[in-house]
Amino acid sequence: MKRSANYNTRQREALIRYIISHRDSHVTAAQIVEHFENEDVAIGRTTIFRHLEKLTASGVIRRYTTDGISGACYQYVESLDDCHAHLHLKCEGCGELQHLECDALNEMQHHFLKQHDFEVNALKTVFYGKCGSCLHRV
Repeated sequence: MKRSANYNTRQREALIRYIISHRDSHVTAAQIVEHFENEDVAIGRTTIFRHLEKLTASGVIRRYTTDGISGACYQYVESLDDCHAHLHLKCEGCGELQHLECDALNEMQHHFLKQHDFEVNALKTVFYGKCGSCLHRV
């Protein structure tokens, strides 16, 4: 019997629950693998990557590749309009990716469009630096 592409398995459901529990942040495949290993849940690395690919293709999660070097980050998508109106901050110390919702940056995007006829792609725009934890780490 052939399974449909959207077949719900316990592993898929566990993966979705984990990603939903981190809906306000981005998680990497490595973090997901580590989580399930620490929880002693039988879900292999290959299965995780396969489900991430399918969930991304179906629009359940969004995949972010920020620098072409580090691994991609994933985030649960509540609706098709989520995560379009803000930029991102990537910590060069710990690798955390944060949403940046700031009126000044929204004005900057508007300025680029009106004054320079250039639309900034917020999904691919990332500012690099150090987060507060890494900045103050001794």
